[in-house]
Order: sequence, then structure tokens, then C-alpha cells
Amino acid sequence: MNINRVEIDPARPLAELTATVNTLCDETEKAAGKTAVVLHLASSSGDSPWPGEIGVSAVNRWERAVRRLERLDAATVVVAEGVCAGPALDLLLAVDFRVGVPGLVVNLPVNDGHFWPGMALYRLVQLLGVRRARQLVMWGADITLAGALELGIVDRSGDGVEEAVRAATALTGHLADRETALRRQLISEAATADYDEALGIHLAACDRELRRLHTAAAARADQAVKAAS
Repeated sequence: MNINRVEIDPARPLAELTATVNTLCDETEKAAGKTAVVLHLASSSGDSPWPGEIGVSAVNRWERAVRRLERLDAATVVVAEGVCAGPALDLLLAVDFRVGVPGLVVNLPVNDGHFWPGMALYRLVQLLGVRRARQLVMWGADITLAGALELGIVDRSGDGVEEAVRAATALTGHLADRETALRRQLISEAATADYDEALGIHLAACDRELRRLHTAAAARADQAVKAAS
């Protein structure tokens, strides 16, 4: 199994962060065999305004890069420490599993009393529901590690990158790379799709899984015959 580890400094300029995420996606898409992505996000301060003095086209490029990460056919894990704010929050909300290091504070993106209306807001609603997301957005309080665990913004408390690698290894063991993105899609659409609409999509996924199982069983049988001869 391949583990693609990347250290990301959220204080870097947005264009540089966008390029880093896109490069990570390029490398992961080209990797052979099962692959997992581990992002290490570390920042000592959340004081920098997000997203800074940029145009909306730069925001669009960033959002597309984060979406690309979110849709990878690979298990994705973040280990976050220090202050998780701005781009770090975007990445935290876009992955499959989130590890928080003790002392973590999740800092919601507010500028001059205005909540930044980027896709982190969308992902918060998807993750927490309208009621809890509204409370966070309207009150704008920082979230401690204990609060993030209670809300489900963070899945586990851990000591650092090695904890994230263990989580990535466990996740990868449960998923075939090509089906990882599809499983995410089935989960996210289940909240809004009606039964009849969802049934066709799920049956198509079941058909692919049955064919994969059949192929794997045939390969094992062939290996057994060769070993016995």
C-alpha cells in the first residue's frame, strides 16, 4: 500500500496552496495499487485574514482543488494541530477521516464579523446538519478539540502523523481504490435522494461489486490450481 504524506502550511499564499493540493492529486491519481493520502496541517496562529487580497478566480481554483482532493479514489486522512483555520478548515472538512492533536483549536473563517461564504460552509451543513451549522456560523465561537470531537468535525484525538497513518491504513484495507469515491457519493446523496432514485445508483454499485468479487474469486481459484500442480 502507498501512503502519500504531505505537510501543508496553511499560512502560505493561496496560489501556492492550490498548486500543492493539485500536485498531491496528480501523484495520487498516477500511483499504482492501493493508495492513501495523509495531510499534516500545522499552524500556530489563525490571525491571518482568509482568504486575503485575491480575486474570485483564485478562490474558484482553490475550491476546485479541494473538490478534486475530496473525490480522489483513495482514502484521505488529515492530522490537524495548532489552529485549524482558513484553508486548513477547508481541507479538514474535505477528507474521509480527521485526527486532532491535543491543543487543537478549530477557528471558523470570520472577517470583520462576516462569516466567509466559501464551501466550508456547505460542508459544515452536510456534516452537521442545518441547525448545528447555523449555531456555529451565527455565534462564531472557536471550537476546542473536545468540542470538535463532540460535533464530529474531528473523528479521533491522536498524537500526530503516525496516528493518521494508522487510520489511513485501516481505511484503505476496507476499500478498493476505484470504489472509494463512489462510496462517498452514495453516502452524501443518501440524505437528499428519494428511494427510487437512489435504488438505481445503489444497484449499479452492487453490480460492480459483485463483478469485482467474482473476478477476485476466479483469480484465487486459478492460483490454487497452479499451486497444486
